[in-house]
Amino acid sequence: MRRWSAALIVGALLIAGADARRPSPSHGGANRPEPHWIASWGSAQLNSTGENALPMDRAGAITLRQIVRLSVGGDSVRVRISNAFGTQPLAIGAAHIAHALKPGTPQTDGGATVTFAGRGDAVIPAGAEIYSDPVTLAVGSGADLAVSIYLPAAATPQTGHPGARATSFTLPGAHVSDPILSGALPTTHWYALADIEVAGIAGARSGAVAKPGTIVAIGDSITDGYGVLPEHNSRWPDILAERLRALPATRALGVVNTGIGGNRVLLDGTGPNLLARFDRDVIARSGVRWAIVLEGVNDIGVLTRDAPATPERHAALVAQVTAAYTQLVARAHAHGIKVIGGTVMPFGGNDYYHPSAANEADRQAVNTFIRTAGVFDDVIDFDRLMRDPAHSDRLLPAYDSGDHLHPSEAGYRVMGQAVPLTLFADKGRSDP
Repeated sequence: MRRWSAALIVGALLIAGADARRPSPSHGGANRPEPHWIASWGSAQLNSTGENALPMDRAGAITLRQIVRLSVGGDSVRVRISNAFGTQPLAIGAAHIAHALKPGTPQTDGGATVTFAGRGDAVIPAGAEIYSDPVTLAVGSGADLAVSIYLPAAATPQTGHPGARATSFTLPGAHVSDPILSGALPTTHWYALADIEVAGIAGARSGAVAKPGTIVAIGDSITDGYGVLPEHNSRWPDILAERLRALPATRALGVVNTGIGGNRVLLDGTGPNLLARFDRDVIARSGVRWAIVLEGVNDIGVLTRDAPATPERHAALVAQVTAAYTQLVARAHAHGIKVIGGTVMPFGGNDYYHPSAANEADRQAVNTFIRTAGVFDDVIDFDRLMRDPAHSDRLLPAYDSGDHLHPSEAGYRVMGQAVPLTLFADKGRSDP
């Protein structure tokens, strides 16, 4: 008989729990089918520093209540909590999940205690993420959930997502199950919350809806929803999710937004570069069947933001960005995930990047690759959709937020409405 040390057993359990694409173990006997988990909400994690960090007097021994909107519902949920950028273990003192009564307020209704391997507390190693145990809680598609976490001590450093476009709340002490959270202070960032997954999707077992699965939208501030006001839920992936859940044939499909403002394909900046984060933000999420990639404008803009670049550097940038796309698609295909490429939208007239004809030529070259190289499974031509027909290097004024780079909320709605739902039909490449 093989002998196992306690350390090896714990390590094996951690590895098994970290596999986001593996269903949760069944606790109902050998003949009970394991639940099929899909990501219903999620965000890209990064190192929250400076103005994006919680002040030290609000970073430890606090209850953190965060409100998120699910894209698809089910009869049970589980939560993934992240310490991906921490350099010390992160202690979770208690956790709770409940229906949010009204986004923008900390008020909740009912809910349930969240446990981790049967315990009410947990410790997340530096650089790691953990899943909660499944929680039996009926949640509807488009429902707003409140996830409350008690953090006995401050994270070092904090892992989170600054572009929440939603209001979270902090209150000193352990108050995860309090329905009101009186005296809580607001913040417009998310912390440590990476995923909410659902199982038991209505109609999925009967075949009344398409096979459950998740679409991950990954990109920069245009996907993250720069300019969208808190609680509006009007980013283009939000609009796509609304359309999917309105139709019986697609209501079992979730949408997760992993945009990061300022993100680049090749180099770190605001958050890790796209190649570095693609596995965690796309492949490691449960039930992912498609990814929509819309990123590259920051690579093109930063190249000449501070000084002109040589023709050789322009050519190298295009070659490296398009090679990175090829890498991403190959990695996704290895896991049965289709990748849809979004063309890079115009940014002529932007004062931050002040693009030139050379930048526009780079953008056109990248977009020609996306449209014609055959690397992507499908293409969404956001460029043609959003550009001004009279000035192809600029956004259409009706869709422009005013900075000539980011769409307005009306522009985001047009983007979300333009994504063909036929892209997500059950055909073509099979899941693993």
